[in-house]
Amino acid sequence: MIEPGRCESEKTLSNWPRIKKGEPFDFVCAGCGNCCRNRRDLILSGYDLYHLARRLKLPPRLAADAFCREYLAQESCLPTLLLRPNPRTGHCPFFESDACTVHEARPLACALYPLGQEIDPATGRMEYYCQMPLCGAKIPESAETLQNYLDRSGVTERAGIDARWAVVCTQISQKLLDAGGWENPRVKPAARRAAKALYYDYTIRDEFYPQFNANTAALMELLDRILIQ
Repeated sequence: MIEPGRCESEKTLSNWPRIKKGEPFDFVCAGCGNCCRNRRDLILSGYDLYHLARRLKLPPRLAADAFCREYLAQESCLPTLLLRPNPRTGHCPFFESDACTVHEARPLACALYPLGQEIDPATGRMEYYCQMPLCGAKIPESAETLQNYLDRSGVTERAGIDARWAVVCTQISQKLLDAGGWENPRVKPAARRAAKALYYDYTIRDEFYPQFNANTAALMELLDRILIQ
């Protein structure tokens, strides 16, 4: 299972209670900002970076250079983008004056909070859970459900792209691992090329999803050539 946006262990995730879309969910953000403070675990998808780049009116590569740290994950061999904390405060780089300055373009993990999301990379099926401890407030005698919360947070609107991202990333990872992982000297340059296709080779004037499909289709063919040489 892939859980976007956080660096938590599978054991930790398995201990948090699951919640279904039709179940009551009466959480209301209290505006405390605690979810933005001292965050060093926010992993971005290519779609997250694209949204931020569009909001900042920067090419994705420049936005990543300014606010992220890229590394190659040891277990998956995938390029990974981590939101880099503000060196002055240690908080999210977009958290200023107790508010998010990119709220309409916030990453998936932020839109979900205090929820987490797991995506089955084989089927794209999503599960949701409550991260503990639960901050915020509760609406007394509310008829609100998890589905209502996901709709208001913009999570439902992007769910198809997020599921596709998980599926494709798993396929890329499997190619790299099947080629021998880090023991194969061709895997590292292949992973670097994957970073361009997944994160950087996008124009913010055009929609993300068609570019993602074109990039990853070309990448799959390129990986086959690189890894079988």
